[in-house]
Amino acid sequence: MGTPDFSVPVLEALVVAGHEVAAVYCQPPRPAGRGKKDRPTPVHARAAELGLEVRHPVSLKPAEVQADFAALNADVAVVVAYGLILSQAVLDTPARGCLNIHASLLPRWRGAAPIHRAIMAGDAQTGVCIMQMEAGLDTGPVLLREATAIGAEETTGALHDRLSQIGARLICQALEQLDTLVPQPQAEDGVTYAKKIDKAEARVDWAWRAAEVDRHIRGLSPFPGAWCEMDGARVKLLGSRLGQGCGAPGEVLDDALTVACGQGAVQLLRLQRAGARAQDRETFLRGHPVPRGTRL
Repeated sequence: MGTPDFSVPVLEALVVAGHEVAAVYCQPPRPAGRGKKDRPTPVHARAAELGLEVRHPVSLKPAEVQADFAALNADVAVVVAYGLILSQAVLDTPARGCLNIHASLLPRWRGAAPIHRAIMAGDAQTGVCIMQMEAGLDTGPVLLREATAIGAEETTGALHDRLSQIGARLICQALEQLDTLVPQPQAEDGVTYAKKIDKAEARVDWAWRAAEVDRHIRGLSPFPGAWCEMDGARVKLLGSRLGQGCGAPGEVLDDALTVACGQGAVQLLRLQRAGARAQDRETFLRGHPVPRGTRL
């Protein structure tokens, strides 16, 4: 049970490991692209390529949907970024329960956007937990966990891909050891919630400290993309690192797109103008010079 790109390596790993995938559940196809034609989700598309049965109910609440799910006689439901709430009736259906792959070190960053929030908060590490699902939001006991350091220049996009691979490996390990693993209740201390990313929070405030601006840019890359204005046009900032220098907040300090913040400076590494592709700093500056002294 999964929907976006993050879930695809998990599906592939389950197949490679030899598990019988009774069915694949994902979000329904939705209009996308210029033609606004219905486009299957990444998991839907990959499952179809693998010859697996795909189901995409709008909700799991109808009795007939729950009956169809029960008729699978599944041993386990593997859930990863599915996007629908599983009722208690659904959670109780598989013989061995429902296992969720969650991209944080629970109980830190329960909720919708754990990867973004970990980077934006300046966490030194994050990881993946295999959790027994229950009715609460990411509150279930943990079967396995693996931590990984967050790189100094790592974006949400890059970390997303690494955690997806860790999750695929870890769920296969959990299924192999399911008879011997002891569920560990989550600690009551240290609970945080990763609220859904709102596009309204994407604009960069250069009055922040450089470390905060840097984390903001990397945490929102590639989606929705932190942004600022250059010569009145909105430009997405998709990569950065801490720089050297000081000046008025938003002032470009050199010819390498080092920008002053409220304290310290950041160097912009990857940018995207509206309607154009993302470009590294050097390519961007060849087409759109940003002289030192410019205020962003």
